[in-house]
Amino acid sequence: MPGKKESNARHNFEMLRQSLEDEIKYSNKDMAQTKKAIAAAGEAKASAEGDLAVTSKDLSEDQSELATTEADCASKAADFESAAKSRSEELKALGEAKKVVSDMTGGAEKLSYGLNQVSMLQLSSSADLAQFEAVRFVRDLAKKTNSVALEQLASRMSSAVKLGGPFDKVKGLIADMIARLEDQSSADASHKTYCDEELSESEEKKAEKNAVIAKISTNIDQMTARSAQLKEEVAALEKALAGIATSQAAADKFRQEEHGVFTANKAEMEQGIEGVQTAITIIREYYAADGKTHTAADGASSGIVGILEVCLSDFTKGLAEMMAAEDSAATSYARSTQENKLETASKSQDVKYKAAESVKLDKAVAEATSDRSSTQDELDAVNEYLSKLKEQCVAKAESYAERKARRDAELSGLKQALEILEGQAFVQRGLRGVRPHA
Repeated sequence: MPGKKESNARHNFEMLRQSLEDEIKYSNKDMAQTKKAIAAAGEAKASAEGDLAVTSKDLSEDQSELATTEADCASKAADFESAAKSRSEELKALGEAKKVVSDMTGGAEKLSYGLNQVSMLQLSSSADLAQFEAVRFVRDLAKKTNSVALEQLASRMSSAVKLGGPFDKVKGLIADMIARLEDQSSADASHKTYCDEELSESEEKKAEKNAVIAKISTNIDQMTARSAQLKEEVAALEKALAGIATSQAAADKFRQEEHGVFTANKAEMEQGIEGVQTAITIIREYYAADGKTHTAADGASSGIVGILEVCLSDFTKGLAEMMAAEDSAATSYARSTQENKLETASKSQDVKYKAAESVKLDKAVAEATSDRSSTQDELDAVNEYLSKLKEQCVAKAESYAERKARRDAELSGLKQALEILEGQAFVQRGLRGVRPHA
């Protein structure tokens, strides 16, 4: 029948269109996954650029701090060189004075301190003079260097001289102070080395922990944003799935009712067709029999049969149209149902993967947050240790050159005072064997 062929052709066309639409849909899905991969690569690039910015900033700060440190070191070195130059000039002047005294006072020394002229009183006055000169030298050195320890030493030396203490006792006081200053100098140098190493290591650890925290924070922000986005997408997908289920349920109900109406109408149409066909057969058989009565009414029978045939044609056409409409409705329902199944399967799979990825990201965020907290605790410990180091190291490290120069000046002065006493001791030992002039 023409109606059946048309229905089959339409069905085949719909199936072909469905196949093409499915192919387009899967191609779009592949394209979406490719775009997703590109977006992920973009996020990774953004993360790397963020890490580079943090590292560049830390490098800039380190370079700035290095420049400041180098400037401080240069300033301290210049001060030390100035102090050393001043000490060198002072020693040169003292050497020249010593040479002048040696060259120009030889005759006066013989007349005044010749062996034949030395008395016990002169010997005693010469020793006292050396000790008092040493005391004066130490006291002047204390004032010049603002040293309380040297002031105390000068006071003890003065007391020893005034009380007529042994000559070696004054020398011992100076020697003890020299030893103490040398020990302090060595301790200061060791402490400065310790401070420099610990400060450098602590600053390096601080920069490292800050960089780690910045990187973890960036990752946490990215993962948190991605997880929130996935949850929104899952909620939208679940809403769409609920809409599909509601739509499919309504379609199922409508199709069931539509098919029920078709079944009832089809039965009535078939019954009507069968009744008309039976009536036509009866009338034709009746008027086909022999007899004048039948022959006379043959024209009327033809009219009745013609009307019945028109009814039969209408009923048959109506049944064909009804069946074609049923086939079309059934095909449309099947296609819609298949689309809903495919879309439901696709969206359900997306919900599964996105929900799993969101859970994985939330777990990773929790772990990263814990790692950041641990790293922050380590950074706090480093900062606390660094603060204590700066309290005991920074101020001392900054004045180390001045302290070293002052201590060197103290040591040099004390050694000169000791040389004064040693020189007088040599003279005294040489004169002990000389008898007084008769």
